[in-house]
Amino acid sequence: MKLSGGVEWALHCCVVLSQAESPVPTARLAELHGVSKTYLAKHLQSLARAGLVHPTEGRDGGYVLTRAPEAITVLDVVQAVDGTEPAFRCTEIRRQGVLAAPPEQCRSACGIAKVMAGAEQAWRASLSGVTIADLGATTDLAVLKHILATSTT
Repeated sequence: MKLSGGVEWALHCCVVLSQAESPVPTARLAELHGVSKTYLAKHLQSLARAGLVHPTEGRDGGYVLTRAPEAITVLDVVQAVDGTEPAFRCTEIRRQGVLAAPPEQCRSACGIAKVMAGAEQAWRASLSGVTIADLGATTDLAVLKHILATSTT
């Protein structure tokens, strides 16, 4: 499965937001990760449309998670950024060319479509089994909290 770079950025931002005690501005999130503020803002908006983060306005505005990090899965973030469409789309190539099969032989999925669907299900199940809290547990949270508490942008 090929994912956009925005998925990685969004996941890192969600981990940061899971440790923040107040909203974190887009500029600060971009600075923390050394990424483009403009491009990151696009992905934060995708997370907001999916209901995973909430933008706050004002002098202390920024983004906050909308629910506990234990309740947001990696799959939630992937789907917010890259969409919910399956990675493999069967085009029924077996109905084309010299080897074309008649329509009555194509009423059920072929072996290739079945294998790809199974892989997609396994991939989605794996991602839905990991939460932002789980990812946070793999991060040096003490350093992250210190950085969030001692600096402003």
